[in-house]
Amino acid sequence: MRSSALLLIGTSVFAVAAPAAAQTQQESAAQAANPQPNVSRVPQNVMEGEIVVTATKRASTVQDVPFSINAQTQEDIQRANARTLEDISHNVADLTVQNLGPGQSQVSIRGVSAGQVVRDQPGVKEQVGIYLDETPVSLSLFTPDFDLFDLNRVETLRGPQGTLFGAGSVGGTIRYITNQPKLDVVEGQVEGDASVFSGGSMGYALKGAVNVPLAPTVAARIVAYGEHFGGFVDAVGPHDGKNVNDGHRIGTRISLLFQPIPELKITPRFVYQDSKANGFNREEFFNLYDNQFTTENDLGKGERKVYLKLPEQFRDKTALADLVASYDFGPVELTSASSYVHRNILVSRDASALSGSVSVDLGLGAVATDLPSNLVDTTKLKQFAQEVRLASTGAGPFQWVFGGFYSHVDRDYKQRLPTPGYDVFVDAALGAGTSAAVDNGFGLVDNPYHADLPYVDTQKALFGEASYKLGQVKLIGGGRWYNFHEKRRFHSGGLFSGGDDRTDKTSSNGFSPRGIVSWEPNRNFSLNLQAAKGFRLGGVNDPLNIPLCTPEDAAIFGGYQFYDDETLWNYEAGFKYSKHGVTFNAAAFYNDIKNLQVTADAGSCSSRVVFNVPKAHSQGVEAELSLHPLVGLDLSFAGSVLSSKFDSTVTTGTGAILAGIREGNRLPTVPKYQFAVTANYTAPLNSNADWFVNGSVARIGSRITQPSDQEPGAGIFGLTFFDPVTGLASPAGGIPTDVGSLALPAYTLVNASAGVRWLSGLELVAYVKNIFDVDAKLSFDRERGGRARLGYNIGQPRQFGLTVRQSFGGPVAAPPPPPPPPPP
Repeated sequence: MRSSALLLIGTSVFAVAAPAAAQTQQESAAQAANPQPNVSRVPQNVMEGEIVVTATKRASTVQDVPFSINAQTQEDIQRANARTLEDISHNVADLTVQNLGPGQSQVSIRGVSAGQVVRDQPGVKEQVGIYLDETPVSLSLFTPDFDLFDLNRVETLRGPQGTLFGAGSVGGTIRYITNQPKLDVVEGQVEGDASVFSGGSMGYALKGAVNVPLAPTVAARIVAYGEHFGGFVDAVGPHDGKNVNDGHRIGTRISLLFQPIPELKITPRFVYQDSKANGFNREEFFNLYDNQFTTENDLGKGERKVYLKLPEQFRDKTALADLVASYDFGPVELTSASSYVHRNILVSRDASALSGSVSVDLGLGAVATDLPSNLVDTTKLKQFAQEVRLASTGAGPFQWVFGGFYSHVDRDYKQRLPTPGYDVFVDAALGAGTSAAVDNGFGLVDNPYHADLPYVDTQKALFGEASYKLGQVKLIGGGRWYNFHEKRRFHSGGLFSGGDDRTDKTSSNGFSPRGIVSWEPNRNFSLNLQAAKGFRLGGVNDPLNIPLCTPEDAAIFGGYQFYDDETLWNYEAGFKYSKHGVTFNAAAFYNDIKNLQVTADAGSCSSRVVFNVPKAHSQGVEAELSLHPLVGLDLSFAGSVLSSKFDSTVTTGTGAILAGIREGNRLPTVPKYQFAVTANYTAPLNSNADWFVNGSVARIGSRITQPSDQEPGAGIFGLTFFDPVTGLASPAGGIPTDVGSLALPAYTLVNASAGVRWLSGLELVAYVKNIFDVDAKLSFDRERGGRARLGYNIGQPRQFGLTVRQSFGGPVAAPPPPPPPPPP
């Protein structure tokens, strides 16, 4: 991404926004006036500082929503200098984002988690639903990492949301809510940022947004952004280099509002984002070619280093078009939300160690073992979704919403493993014509593994929810009926594959209810009790790569083909209090999980399998507190304590514990505790400006990546090595080596910022993130059961940055009244 492109974005937005009137501060009142288009009416009597959300498909304040919810506003996002959902999660109780690389993350809420999903598991379904306004954008591992600029807020809905948001919301729902076009305001913002990582490279960004009324009944909001991410991981080996994991993100959002009459709103929108990373945030301490057994050991114990023979890359091009329309009939409002999502995703990684470890086992010789090998995963997605709902309006005691949902998804996943020169060695060792014989109709050469997996998923649902208020008590009940079908073909070839070609179908249907009792004795306090069911759709496992499996692993993992729907009952009690500048919301919950879909690494097979665990649970407490003890001082706390465990034991045919699924063991990827404390102080600098300072401390407890990582002896791997200097290789099966605990250590992130904000709308902010340069371990990375490489996905190092932000805006002046008629 060129800096000239960034300059063009900012210049064009500035040119449109500059003639606007003087800037007005974006306070909560402005947010309440524009919560989201076409979602019921804005509630009356919104008090200053209250945040309006649409978590119930009706506009209401956070304090009035009768279940646990968090809303991070645009101001919160800017204060935290947040760039990703992972940054936001540090300040939200019970929200965990497991970073698995650029554009790849797993989101969990309230400890509902089933293990690490990796890049070649396209059939795994989500446990947390992700939405961009009205559009579902969840895609298991590849949830789009949308830029956070010009968002109104990010809503985190805790607990199952299957009633209103459907499958994939078994743990909860995340909603990116963007700022919407306005008919009577010209406003805009331009933001520039520059930063540098300790020991890494520089990043920079330029972003702009403008809202322009085009006619009395038409308005447009245009957002454009470009960002270059600095790198901080160094590569050693044949493809050595500094800061190899840099990248960029560019995109736009263009939305229109057409309101020919007050009752009718039509909002078409186009969203495009292109994200690219030139490497992964991985830190290795063992690699087939570079380890304690070889004569050359470049990695040593250095932080933020990888061994590479080939460059790596992640690319995600996402295009989204949606149309939301509503008509207010008076007592009811009809809303239609249509969306189409098209995505092209590429994950290209250095798989030389993977192919080389197989070559060691097959005895193909030193030259074959040392060949560079590139594993290329591509995903093409076409998704259409349609929702229609009818909702009551007004302030009467009886409120309701009822609707239908339909989605159709075509997902084409392909995997290739180009390894130039490989067929010669295979045919020499295993017999002439072996490579061609195992191709299985693909017509590829020097490609020891290739697979095509086209999916077609369809889902239909009817949903409804109603509430009735009896004095201080409100009763809420609802449910969702769903019907799901999935069809896919698995076609594979190459020496490493089982040569499969089969078509599988799976389907399910069910009903997910929710019931809530809310007691509100006064405007400042409410007590809420909830029982709700959520669901996660089942699916089909890929066949094992039998040629790569040891006989033991083939016997253990070969019997799992289909896995059933995962269901969860959530029981929750919480309260909400807000008065005199103090807001305190807390909840205790228990999740009873049936048929938990656990993902396990199938050892030497270089495969993952999903299987159902009959019983599991997660329970805990969460709390969020904000207060204003002094003029200009804002303090907040967000924290949670969790206990998420298996309640069933799963064994192999020989009685051994399978993949760590033992009663009493922890569920993976989620910490036992996490908390964040933030402080913000603002004071006048002079008559035209204020100065401010922010600080935050976030503590994330220890975690495990996969259930088996907590079992005795989990750190013992059969390490396979190849020495490029001597040409010597380890024996097949590797050398048993204990690398120690696989638990991910707890870590603490400390951030700070300071700046000046002028009444003219100019803002200057200097910030430091991860002040103490903590090398946070986010997940444990292993290739082929550890036989190829071992390492961690890691967090960002210390980062110094400077942000300049200029806001403009003001209401459009009303046209002058017509002149009075001339006197008779």
